[in-house]
Formats: sequence, C-alpha cells, structure tokens
Amino acid sequence: MASPSGPVMAGPYVVVDAATGETLLERDAGAFWYPASLTKMMTIYIVFEELKAGRLTLSSPVPFSQNANAKPASKLGVAPGGSITVEQALQALVARSANDVATAVGERISGTEAAFAHRMTETAARLGMTATQFRNANGLPDAGQITTARDLALLGVALVKEFPQYYGYFRTQDFMFGKQKIGPGIKFLDLYAPYADGLKTGFICASGFNIVGSAVRDGRRLVAVALGFKRADLRDEFIIRLLDEAFLLKTGGNRPKIWQLRNGGNGPATVLPYGECGTIRYDMPGEAAWLGTYGDWRTARTTFDKGQAQLATLGFSRLGKEWILPVKSGEATRQAAIIADLEPGAAQKLCDDYKARKLFCEVKKPTDFAPPFSGFWR
Repeated sequence: MASPSGPVMAGPYVVVDAATGETLLERDAGAFWYPASLTKMMTIYIVFEELKAGRLTLSSPVPFSQNANAKPASKLGVAPGGSITVEQALQALVARSANDVATAVGERISGTEAAFAHRMTETAARLGMTATQFRNANGLPDAGQITTARDLALLGVALVKEFPQYYGYFRTQDFMFGKQKIGPGIKFLDLYAPYADGLKTGFICASGFNIVGSAVRDGRRLVAVALGFKRADLRDEFIIRLLDEAFLLKTGGNRPKIWQLRNGGNGPATVLPYGECGTIRYDMPGEAAWLGTYGDWRTARTTFDKGQAQLATLGFSRLGKEWILPVKSGEATRQAAIIADLEPGAAQKLCDDYKARKLFCEVKKPTDFAPPFSGFWR
C-alpha cells in the first residue's frame, strides 16, 4: 500500500462491510496467524455474553489468583486475593491490554483459564471462525493459539452487531484505577477520528504488530484487520489507508462474503525472530539523519527542509519524517533538526554528502531517541 514514507509491508489483511458481510479488500485473509492480544476480543466477547445473560453484572467482582497475578506485562498488578469489578476488567483489557486481568476473567467465568480457553474455541467455532484455536485468555505466546484475518473480522463484526449496549467499552482510552490513570488505549481512535470507534491491537514477537479496527463513515461501518507489521506506527498508518481505500468502494452485494473466504494455507509466520525482538524499538521511526541543533524551531525547520531537498537531489523518493526535537541542557532548550524514518542507507548517503561539503550530519539509530535527547546537543 502506498505511503508518504515509502512502501508499508504488511502480512494478511481484510476489510469487511459490517452490515452485508461483503469483503471489500483482502490479502491472504485465510493464512494462519498468532492472535497475540487480539485474543482479548474473544475474552471480552464472552464477558459480554455473560452480562447479556445476567450471569454477571458490571459490578460483579473479579478475584485475582496467584496464577493471574504471575502473568507478565502488560498487567494491572492486582495482588493475589484482591479483586476488581467486571467494568474495571473491561476497561483494563482495552486501555492496558492487561494479561493478568484476562486470566482473572477467564478463571472467574470458567473456573480455570484452560476451561475458559476451551469455551473460547467453542465460541469461535459457533461464530464460523473455523481456523481459530485458543489456549489462553490473554494472547501470550502459545504455538497452539492460532487464528486468521478472516476469523478476526468475523469476531469484530459479531462484537459490533451482537452487543451494541456494551460495544462502547472498545472506545476506552483511559480510566482511573484508584489514584492511577490507566491508558492510553489504541492510537487508531485518535488517528482516524472522527470515524474510528474502537476494537483492539496486539503484539508478540512472532506475530508482529496487529490491529482490528472499526470505523463508521457516511452511515457505513467497516471492520478492518491488518496483521504482521514490524512497527506500530506503520501498522496504524496502513489500516487508515486501507479503510480510506475501502470506503471508496461500493457495497453492491456481488462481492464474496467474509464467511465465504477459505481458511488455511501458509503460516503462522514469524515476523520478528525472538533473537532480535526487543533489541530494536520497532515502534519508533527507522534510521535518521541529525542535521544539527539550533536556537529556535524556525531555523531547525529550515535546516530540515534543506535536508529533504538534498535527499531528493540524491535520488531518494522517500524523504523521511520531520522530527524537530527539543533538547535540554541545564536551563537552555534548543531544537534538533532530524529527518527520521529513512530507508536503509539513505541517512548514511545524506551524511556522506553533507560531510563532503563540510556540513554537520550524523546518522542516528532508533535506539538513540530517548528524552531528554542529550545526545543531540552541539
């Protein structure tokens, strides 16, 4: 898919019209994939079922076992023996993607997380998610926990259509938990405002960065699934462009329905091998060219513009993103001029050109970007 910062590589994706079930855009929608925290959409679906049936209320307690408390981050951090309400659990699952909360919810509803995972798989089968198997309530890595973009789209549509009275929890951006503010929720809600209205992101190393997003525009609701990105910002950029493209397409009844797409085939992929996962901040922009630090924003911006023009002269079509960073040293604040998110080799070529002309330029890696940006003072 086209992008101002160059081609964005994705794994499987699909966009479906929620009212008709028509598939508007798709690629490899039936390929097996690890759901990561998109798993929590099914956890929440079952909570909604329990609320609708009257077996739970929003104020029902959700106790935390030692097993739930032991889950790794992201987590809410409730001590064993403590509890939260169902409403707080829903908010925490969306705004923090809390793994301990997902396990506690599963144990509250089914007695054990394994029994809850069995119910999750049975529910998936009932919804027509024919390739989906669950082994836990939170999406933490398990080789047996698999799904497809097709199946996740079915789940997204089911959440929207079956639970209008509860679906608004997927818009949770933050909430107060005692004196602690929990959040933020998914950036997609802000980035695609006013159309975006919710759902979920998920990440483990093997699956990369993933999202299921719902948006309403001109009275039409579309649900999009995009999987397998190496960076969160590219995932968010991609789903917005995917939805923009899909909203231009008419729903005429002649396209395949989402449930008619075939599951199976390749996968699940390994987007980020465990050996390299975590050594690079994949949610930060790529290589950057630092062009100096200046006394005011306007001078830094002019320097940035000149750098972009030089990149174009050197033959690059992807000109990077503007990063004018405030750099502090004692009481003084200056502005670093940085061209970020460059394709491999571009920053080095630009800096070589600058140095040949006796101008300042340094290549910076994603890991170099940390407040207060003291490495950008000169």
